[in-house]
Amino acid sequence: MKLVSWNVNSIKARGEHVHRFLKESAPDILMLQELKGEIFATDSFEGYHAKAVTQKAYNGVAIISKHPINTLLTALPGLGDDEQSRYIEADINGIRVINIYLSNGNPVEGGSHEKFLYKLRWMDALIARVKILRAEGVPFVIGGDFNIIPCAIDCHDIKACQGDALHHPEGLKLWRTLLNTGLTDAYRIHDSSKEKYTFWDYQAGAWPKNNGIRIDHFLTSPQITDRIESCVIDKNPRGWDRPSDHTPIALTLKPL
Repeated sequence: MKLVSWNVNSIKARGEHVHRFLKESAPDILMLQELKGEIFATDSFEGYHAKAVTQKAYNGVAIISKHPINTLLTALPGLGDDEQSRYIEADINGIRVINIYLSNGNPVEGGSHEKFLYKLRWMDALIARVKILRAEGVPFVIGGDFNIIPCAIDCHDIKACQGDALHHPEGLKLWRTLLNTGLTDAYRIHDSSKEKYTFWDYQAGAWPKNNGIRIDHFLTSPQITDRIESCVIDKNPRGWDRPSDHTPIALTLKPL
């Protein structure tokens, strides 16, 4: 079973890329982030089911699946009337699939800016949700754009990221708390090498220079971790014409 997460940075701009990717890679489940629009044609993916949570001009997440999608949540519990579309949770083929688009969080402004505080609140709410799922014994995977650079090896120049919301001590503390619930950073099971990234800025020749960061992740509960066959970064779509600044990350699970 192959699950893929990909921040497409506008489904309107990258719709053809999504169709191409489905045709060439044929994942069982494709999790998209940053749709940037209310229009998402859920019936346009031949051979696939699709569900989306959208928002005008910003954010938005979707799940495209070969298997039926039993949608359970379209917002992260614990955030009140949060209007930002950043979360969808569903049961698919015996697995709880959670697709997230965590906010960037910048500017930090000494830790007091509302955007940064929102990111921390969101992470707290995600941790609370994970603790419930762990207590219930639910096998689950969380995939998406976390906007978190976990370690120095996940950035081409970690010194330049000091104080940035993507690598801020408060965000990293919550990242570790999330992992300490029993989750695993799936990519790092088989690959502990440097210079493996999922995002390259459009500016300053970042892509050809490989000046990237790893901010797109799969976190797995113990039941799913035991089934991991591979977790790889697919750099090919980043080299396509007019690409997203992110590239897909693919998680393959062994059958039960």
